[in-house]
Amino acid sequence: MTTTAPTPAPTDTDEWGVDALDLDAYLARIGFAHTPAAPSTEGLRALHEAHVRTIPFENLDVVLGRTPALDLASITAKLVHRPRGGYCYEHALLFAAVLQRLGYPVVRGVARVQPDHPGPQTHVILLTRVDDVDHLVDVGFGSGVLHPMPLRDGHVVDQAGWPHRLRADGRTWRLEQHTDDGWRALHAFDTTPQRPVDYTVGNHYIATHPDSPFTGRPVVMRLEPGRCRRLVGTELHTTHPDGRPTERVPVPPERLDATLRELDITLDPDELSRLRDRLAG
Repeated sequence: MTTTAPTPAPTDTDEWGVDALDLDAYLARIGFAHTPAAPSTEGLRALHEAHVRTIPFENLDVVLGRTPALDLASITAKLVHRPRGGYCYEHALLFAAVLQRLGYPVVRGVARVQPDHPGPQTHVILLTRVDDVDHLVDVGFGSGVLHPMPLRDGHVVDQAGWPHRLRADGRTWRLEQHTDDGWRALHAFDTTPQRPVDYTVGNHYIATHPDSPFTGRPVVMRLEPGRCRRLVGTELHTTHPDGRPTERVPVPPERLDATLRELDITLDPDELSRLRDRLAG
């Protein structure tokens, strides 16, 4: 079965402030020396992997009591011009602007994480069509997705060593990861386009609600072929797709700065001090 999703239509760049993107600075940040040529499957894959491997997933602003700004200028200042990262809203909105500036059609959507359990639709996904195939673009899914995934029912894509697939369920798509216990649903989405205000509401919930998974402790994730590193609270977890046991290393306050730098994040002295105080509290 091939795609059942409608072809993503170009969205209004003014609505999303796409023209504010510093494209040259972004490309330099992810290691591209030149602007990519016309949209292609290979080009999309290269951009997606470079973004995920370069810009960390992290929630440190939320832990410090800040609600991340979603205007493109603020996102660019943080994720492009600083050695920082962000969570799905920041990653996806930045990458959507990049794709549009490079000529890809983009639909900004939303997904329900862990769809087999009740919870809000708060994860941002992107859809694009290239070479006559629709793709899920998911640069903001923490440590999960390294490459775009064609919207084909049952099609398996290796994600840094972990098999992932998409399953069609009517108008809904489910992203699944293969584990020792079989296929596990990660999130579910449809192709309904979102508006900026929809993300404002979701971002407020994720950044402030006591039930949000990101308000209570630091979460930093880095994915590369054959390895996934996660700082969760005060422990650094390292997993590999070959099934070896997860390595768990305590991160005491005196190791926090060095650990964050190893994960490609540099905080200023005030941010680092406040984060240490928060963890101590």
